[in-house]
Amino acid sequence: MRGASKAAAALGWVTLVACGASPGGGMHGPAFDAAGGAASDDAAVVDAAAGIADAAAGDATTAPAPGPWEQQLVYLTLPDRFGDGDPGNDGAGQPGCLDPADPSLFHGGDLAGLRQRIPYLHDLGVGAVWATPLYAQVPLRNGACGYHGYWADDVDPDDGALEPKLGTRADVAALTGALHAAGMRFVLDMVVNHPGRGARIVAQHPDWFHDPATCAQLGDPNVYCPLNGLPDFAQEKPAVAAYLTAMSRGWVQRVMPDGIRMDTARNVPPAYFAQSFVPGVRAVRSDLFLVAEYFDAGNVADFLPVLDAGFDSAFHFPLQHALDDAFAKRGSLDEVATAVAATFSALGEARALRLATMLDNHDLPRIMSDAPAGMPPGEMACRYEVALAALFTLPGIPQLYQGDELGMLGTYPDNRRDMPAWAWSAATRAGAHAGYVGDGQATFALAASLARLRAGEVALWKGHYREAWRPNGGANVLAFERVAPAPSTSRVLVVLSDDAAAQTLSLPLGAPSPWADGETLKDALGLGAPATVTVAGGRVQLTVPPLTAAVYREGT
Repeated sequence: MRGASKAAAALGWVTLVACGASPGGGMHGPAFDAAGGAASDDAAVVDAAAGIADAAAGDATTAPAPGPWEQQLVYLTLPDRFGDGDPGNDGAGQPGCLDPADPSLFHGGDLAGLRQRIPYLHDLGVGAVWATPLYAQVPLRNGACGYHGYWADDVDPDDGALEPKLGTRADVAALTGALHAAGMRFVLDMVVNHPGRGARIVAQHPDWFHDPATCAQLGDPNVYCPLNGLPDFAQEKPAVAAYLTAMSRGWVQRVMPDGIRMDTARNVPPAYFAQSFVPGVRAVRSDLFLVAEYFDAGNVADFLPVLDAGFDSAFHFPLQHALDDAFAKRGSLDEVATAVAATFSALGEARALRLATMLDNHDLPRIMSDAPAGMPPGEMACRYEVALAALFTLPGIPQLYQGDELGMLGTYPDNRRDMPAWAWSAATRAGAHAGYVGDGQATFALAASLARLRAGEVALWKGHYREAWRPNGGANVLAFERVAPAPSTSRVLVVLSDDAAAQTLSLPLGAPSPWADGETLKDALGLGAPATVTVAGGRVQLTVPPLTAAVYREGT
C-alpha cells in the first residue's frame, strides 16, 4: 500500500483512488536501483552514484569524488536545530541565549551533531550540505539570539570568531573532512549585507552604514536601505568593501568550503560582488560554487545582475511560488510550466540547469502548510509526493530543507523546529507523526529514491527540457521530456498530475522522437501511474490517475 494511504488510513480519511496500491510499487519499493539504473553508456556516472551509496553504508573514505554541481542534491541545515553532538558547548558564548523550549533562542545543536548524522544524509542521497552561517552572534536582544547565524557580531579587524555554541574550528575541520571523505561537499553560508543589531562594528564605524533617513536617495531601497531594521553595510565605500571581502576571504581560507551561499544578495549592489567579493574569494579557491539568495524575486530575469556579477546560481523563488500554488493551494500546473519556460528564455539552458530549486526553506512556510484549511490529510500527503517528484525532475539543482524528507509542516517559527528524535532510523520514522505529512519513512524513502534516480539518470540533471503537455485550461497535468546531450542516451518522460480526476492523454514526443515506435517505457516510481506505456506514432497514450507522478524510461 502506498505510504500516503497508510498515513491517511491512520488518520481516519479515505484516500483518493490515485493514492491506492500500485502492484510491486509504492514508496517502500521504488522500481529502480540505488544508482538510478541509467543507460549503459553512462556507466561512469552510475558507478559514481553507487560508490557514494556504498560509502554511506561502509567505509566513507572509499567514496569517489562527487560529480558536477548540477548532479547534486543540496541539503539545508540549521546546525542548532539538527543534532546536539557535544552538550558541553550548549552554554558557551553569549549568556541567556540557550533554551530548547524557546523558538527565539539556541537549542543546543552543533557541528558535532551534524557530523554524526552524515550516514543519515548519505542514506537520503545528499551530495552537498549547506549550513547556515557559523559566525559568532551578537548578545541577547529583545528576547532573541542568532541561533540561525545571520546576526554576526562583526568587529574591525575581523577576528574570525566562530559561534561557540556550534563548536570550534577543529569541529569545522572535522565536519568538512568527514563530508569530503564521504564524497559530499560543504556549502558555507555568508552575509555581507548586514551584521547583527548591536554588533561591535556598528559602534566602531557608524559611517560604514546607510542612514535609514536618507538611504532611499541613493537608489533602490532594496539595496541601500536596512532590511528589517538590521544595520546596512555601505558596500559602495571602498573601506567597507575591503573589510567585507577580507573577512570573507578569511572564512574561505579557514574553512575551505566547496561552495558559498550568499545571504540577502538582492540587498547588495551587484558591483560590489563583481568588483570585490567574487574575485576576492575565488583568489583563495577558484572552483568555489557561488549561489545567491535573491529572495522573493518576481521574475527570473531579476537574477541576471548577480549571475552576471560572477555567481554560478541563484535560488529559484519564482518556481518555488509556482510549485506552492500548484501543489499546496490546488492551483494550475500552467504556472509551473510558465516558470520553467521563462527561465530558459531569460537565462538560457546552462544557467537554467544551475539554478537551485526548492519546495521551501527556513524563510518560508513548509510548503504543505500553505494548503487550504480542511484539506484531507490523505490528499495533502499525495500532493506532497507529487511535489517532491516535481522538485527532482524539473530543471535545476534540488534543495531540501531539513525535515522536508520527513514531510515536516510549520510556519514561522515552527518551520525552524528541531529535527525529531524519531528521524534517525527507518523503524521510528514509520507511521504518521503529528505535525508531518503522511508516513515519515515512506516520505523519506521516496525522497531518497528520487535523489538516487536523479543522480544516476543523466537526463534529469543535464538533459534538455521539452514540454509535452500543460493544462492550458484542460487536464491539470504537466508532462515533459528530459533528453541528455550526446553521447549519452539517457532520456525520460515525466508526468505530473495535480488533477482531482483521472485523465486520458496523448502526449506528443519530440521530433525526432528520442524513442522508436513500439518501444515500451517503464515507470521508475511506482506511485500509481501505469507501470508501462508504449510509443506509437511518435506519441504516448496513457490514463493518468489523480495526484500522481511517473518517470518513464526504457524498460529494464
